[in-house]
Amino acid sequence: MRIYLLGYMGCGKTTAGKQLAKILGYEFVDMDDMLVKTEGRTINEIFATDGEAGFRKIEQQTLQDTFKMDKVVIATGGGAPCFFDNIAQMNKHGMTIYIQMTTEGLIERLKGGMDHRPILKDKTPQELHSFINGALKNREPFYTQAKCIVDGVTLSAESLKNAIGNYNKYKL
Repeated sequence: MRIYLLGYMGCGKTTAGKQLAKILGYEFVDMDDMLVKTEGRTINEIFATDGEAGFRKIEQQTLQDTFKMDKVVIATGGGAPCFFDNIAQMNKHGMTIYIQMTTEGLIERLKGGMDHRPILKDKTPQELHSFINGALKNREPFYTQAKCIVDGVTLSAESLKNAIGNYNKYKL
């Protein structure tokens, strides 16, 4: 089984994903880390040389590489479900869980590490709110195609495990 965790940066995909993988005895994979390792370049370098379109093609190939994996929890990049037919492919090849949070909740989580996130660096509080709010509005139609939606505020490995169990109970 493959479990894909979706959501905006700061929602908890990596933290809860690692914990969930441990509980299930699965491997944990961060798609962004996988992409960087395969390419031998940072995401910023890829964006600088190939642009967003080039990055999204590489990201799509990285996603396709995950289809060969088994017993794995995969933290996707925040935009990965929103391009090409990526969300449909994730749904076809695994269990998808959207970790949903409000703009305000994401800002609270992200404000301490903005220097490590170039896309957020140097934004005023108003700019940050507007930026995240706009991104969520654009991405929600893709994120909400996930098989399960969980609350990011109360997120834990246990809540993810319960979401998987409840989905399987009703959908199988």
